[in-house]
Amino acid sequence: MKFINYLEKITGVSIYGLSSFMIFFIIFLIVLFWAVKADKKMIEEINRIPLDN
Repeated sequence: MKFINYLEKITGVSIYGLSSFMIFFIIFLIVLFWAVKADKKMIEEINRIPLDN
């Protein structure tokens, strides 16, 4: 028996997919907004971290 058959028997299971997508989308927008508004000097420092010892 496939896993999807178990999920079909649960009432209201579709809300889990929608809620997880919304959480991902909101976090993605927050990180995108932070990346656009971040100080360019700080971004350059973060980019150099793997190269500095």
